[in-house]
Amino acid sequence: MYLTYFNGTWTEGNTPLFGAMDHSVWLGSSVFDGARAIGGKTPDLRLHLQRVVNSANSLGLICPLSVDDMAALVFEGIQKFPPEAELYIRPLVFGTEGLLVPVPEMSGFALTLFDAVLPGMTGFSACATELRRPDARFAPTDAKASCLYANSSRAIREAGANGYDNAVMCDPDGNVAEFATANIFLVTSTDEVVTPVPNGTFLSGITRARVIQLLADDGIKVIERTVKPEELLDAKEIFNTGNYGKVTPCIRYLDRSLPVGPIATRARELYMAFMNQG
Repeated sequence: MYLTYFNGTWTEGNTPLFGAMDHSVWLGSSVFDGARAIGGKTPDLRLHLQRVVNSANSLGLICPLSVDDMAALVFEGIQKFPPEAELYIRPLVFGTEGLLVPVPEMSGFALTLFDAVLPGMTGFSACATELRRPDARFAPTDAKASCLYANSSRAIREAGANGYDNAVMCDPDGNVAEFATANIFLVTSTDEVVTPVPNGTFLSGITRARVIQLLADDGIKVIERTVKPEELLDAKEIFNTGNYGKVTPCIRYLDRSLPVGPIATRARELYMAFMNQG
């Protein structure tokens, strides 16, 4: 089920939003965010809504709704689904008018909620890719901008063609940035719990930050530093964090099988406990 709020009305299905001359269609001025509702719980919802406001500003757009207004719409939409529904929440801001530069005051807005079952801990496979995350000189890396996802799609297509589910992408200097779809964590051969330090080439996720804090509160220190690709070759665990799956283990990297390890398992437990509190 897809449910979209657009121009003051809720509609079901794939609601049309754009015209052929809209700035977002031909020049890429759109941003979005992803939040979750699981059984009515909405972890870190306001942080996700604030980020779509910030992302819009980064691309020269203006989100037409405040965080409070968007939050009210989210809860209105959730009530239209069964109480136990597992939903993806996607606010979208897009340019409508303008030639090369979008007219900020004419930014459009849509909020879509749709059924999306939270993946379990069965895990995924991943490979390396030569495709790179850009730095801030080349792309709006401080925003959750739709234009950034074309390269993610390329990496996923490449991974799928080679028999994998996902791909590890590096930054322009060849250091690990993240998976094509989510932030990356690893447990090194020396038992460090590590994630790449934010360096302006990838979006440092809201779920990433939450998991780092939850692990710290549980006595598990996460080190943010530069990660070399070769460290993945002998890592004891690799897992990701992101809004769609929250915490999901990588169970095969290249030709090596990996366990669903204790750190990923604990991170998932802690996150689910956090979510169920609020």
